[in-house]
Amino acid sequence: MIGLLKRLFGIRVGRPPLTHSDNSSTIVNLREGTSIMTVKSDIEIAREAKMKPIAEIGAKIGIPADALLQYGPTKAKISFEYIQAQQSKKDGKLILVTAINPTPAGEGKTTTTVGLGDGLNRIGKKAMSCLREPSLGPCFGVKGGAAGGGYSQVVPMEDINLHFTGDFHAITSAHNLLSALIDNHIYWGNSLGIDERRIAWRRVLDMNDRALRSIVNSLGGVANGFPREDGFDITVASEIMAIFCLASDLQDLEKRIGNIVIGYTRDRKPITAKQLKGDGAMTVLLKDALMPNLVQTLENNPVFIHGGPFANIAHGCNSVLATKTALKLCDYVVTEAGFGADLGAEKFFDIKCRKAGLKPAAAVIVATIRALKMHGGVAKDDLKGENTAAVAKGCDNLKRHIQNVKKFGVPPIVAINKFITDTDAEIAEVVKAAESMGVKAFLCEHWGKGSAGIEPLARHVVEVADSGQSNFAPLYPDAMPLWDKVKTIATEIYGASDIVADTSVRNQFKDLQANYGHLPVCMAKTQYSFSTDPNLRGAPSGHVVPVRELRLSAGAEFIVVITGDIMTMPGLPRVPSADTIRLNAQGQIEGLF
Repeated sequence: MIGLLKRLFGIRVGRPPLTHSDNSSTIVNLREGTSIMTVKSDIEIAREAKMKPIAEIGAKIGIPADALLQYGPTKAKISFEYIQAQQSKKDGKLILVTAINPTPAGEGKTTTTVGLGDGLNRIGKKAMSCLREPSLGPCFGVKGGAAGGGYSQVVPMEDINLHFTGDFHAITSAHNLLSALIDNHIYWGNSLGIDERRIAWRRVLDMNDRALRSIVNSLGGVANGFPREDGFDITVASEIMAIFCLASDLQDLEKRIGNIVIGYTRDRKPITAKQLKGDGAMTVLLKDALMPNLVQTLENNPVFIHGGPFANIAHGCNSVLATKTALKLCDYVVTEAGFGADLGAEKFFDIKCRKAGLKPAAAVIVATIRALKMHGGVAKDDLKGENTAAVAKGCDNLKRHIQNVKKFGVPPIVAINKFITDTDAEIAEVVKAAESMGVKAFLCEHWGKGSAGIEPLARHVVEVADSGQSNFAPLYPDAMPLWDKVKTIATEIYGASDIVADTSVRNQFKDLQANYGHLPVCMAKTQYSFSTDPNLRGAPSGHVVPVRELRLSAGAEFIVVITGDIMTMPGLPRVPSADTIRLNAQGQIEGLF
C-alpha cells in the first residue's frame, strides 16, 4: 500500500523497531515517550539486500543452472523441459495466505506470505513462496506494489514491480492481437458473420485509465473500418491473464485461447478465437512468458512470481504452473490469494484448486489491529489510541473469514501482523476471538525482524499441515445451476440474504446455463466489504447482492459475475503515486514506495 507509513504518521525518518506493516514507502519517525525510533522505507531496505546469483537460489531447491533462462544475475525463468521432468515427484504441502477485508490501515498479506516462506526455511524446512506479479496500474495509482515489505520482501523489488520479465506486456500484446484480428476480419468482409453489436472482446492496458472504459473505435472514414462501441479493461482483468494463470502447459494454453468466445453472430452463435485463427499467434507471444519466474527473498530463499489476475475482478491467484512446479520442488509451498478471504480465498478454492486438482493443507488469515479497529467503526485518523472495544467489534469480520475458510474443509490459522502502536490488550482481544472459533492466533513480527519474527507461526503451520486435518472440498458442485452458484457464494460467504438481477441479466443466466452451466463463477465485487457497498465494514448480514452483468470466459472456463459498482478498468486517484515517482541524481527510483 503506497505511502502507508507516511499516511499513518505524516512524518519522516530511518530503521525498523520490532514491527510494522506492509509496503511502507518512506522513512518515518515513530515516537514512544521521548525516544525516537526510525523505520527505513521498503525500497531502502531492498537496496541494501545482498542478493545471491539466481543459479545459487535455484540450486537450493534442486534446479540446475542449465534449466534457468536468466534475465540478468538475479531473475530467471524455469524451462518447460525441467518442469516436465519433475512430474513424477510427490507433491509438497500447500499453504494459502489470505486476509480480512482490506482497509486503508493495511493488512500485509504479501509481506506475510514472504515472511512465512522465510520462516519455514529458518526452522529447517524445504519451502518456498509463490506470488502474483504486480500490475503497473496500482503501482502508479494508489495501492502500490506487491513485493512484500520491511524485512520480508522479494528482490529485486523495483524490477518486480515494474517491467520484471515482460510477462504482462506479452499478455497485453496477445490480448490486443485478438482485438485487432476481430476488427480486421470485419473490415475484410466478415465471412464469419460477426454481429458488431455483440462483440464481447474488449481491449486491455496495464494502467489505470478511466477515459478508456467506454470508447468508439474505427473512426476516421472507410479506410479505418466500421465504427463501433468498444472499451478497455486493465490487463489483470483480461481473460488471457486468467487463461495464462490456469493453463498447465503450452498446449493447454493454446487450446484455451482457441476456446475464447469473442462475440456472436446475428443468430447468436458464438465465434471463437480459433475460428479467427488467432490462437497460434497469441500462443507464440506467450511462449516465454508462461515459464515461471524465479527470484529470491531478502534472506535468499526461493520465490516464484508468476501471473497476476486481480482478485476483485478476476480470480486473484498466481499461475497454476508455478504453484504445481513449486509443489514438486519443496515440502511446503506458501501462496497467496488477493484481498480478503471472501474474494481471494473463495476463488482460490472454487476456481484454482478445483481446476488444478490442488488440495491445500492449511490457510493463514492475516489481520492487523489497526484494520480490525476500522472494521469496528474507528476512523483512520483515530487509530493510534488503544481501543479494545473496537478491536473486539472488528473481530466479527475476522470470525466470518475463519468460518468461511472452514466451510471448505481447510484448517485456518490467524496471523496478527504487528504494528508498533498495537497494545497487549488489543492483541489479546484478537487471540480471544480466534480461540472462540477454535483456531490459534500468532503475533507476527516479520516486517521488522524477518524470519525470526514469524517462527512461532511457521512451526504451527507445519504442525497443522502435517496433521492431515484438511478435508478440502469446493463450496458448490459443478452441476449446480449458475444462479444457485452465485447465490450460494452470496449467502454462505458474504452473509447476504439473496441476490437480485434485472430481466436482461436473468436472461444471460438462462442463455449461459445451456452450454456453460457446469463452469465455476468468478465474482467481481468490491474487496472492502462482504457486501457490494465498499463503506460497509465489519460483518454485515442480510444485505442483497445485485448482479449487474455476466461475462463468459470460455477459455479460462469460468463465468465472471459483475456485482454492484465494480469497475474492470480502475481510475487514478486525485493525487496518483505517479506524481512522486522519479529518478534521482544517482539514477535510482524514488517515490515507488
